[in-house]
Amino acid sequence: MRTYKHPKREDIELTRVLYALSDPVRLDVVRQLAMDGPASCAALDGGRPKSSMSHHFRVLRESGVVFTETEGAAHMNSLRRGDLDKLYPGLLASVLGEKKKRK
Repeated sequence: MRTYKHPKREDIELTRVLYALSDPVRLDVVRQLAMDGPASCAALDGGRPKSSMSHHFRVLRESGVVFTETEGAAHMNSLRRGDLDKLYPGLLASVLGEKKKRK
């Protein structure tokens, strides 16, 4: 079983998060995770080659944007929204074009 390294919340750097979100493929993955919740790499690849998607998932994981864990033969990804919202309030909502809720 493969385990992945993920940065601790306090080690997530804004520059790395912004870099990860700057690529259209990775941004699409983040949008899908935000809308649908956790998903396997295969469900998020959009028919793209496995080799290029491995790179994109690594960038997302190492930047602290997603959390990947192995479940059987699948690698399940989830958005680290709680960590990102705590560190950088409103960043994901802004990037994803979500409307701000009025109080």
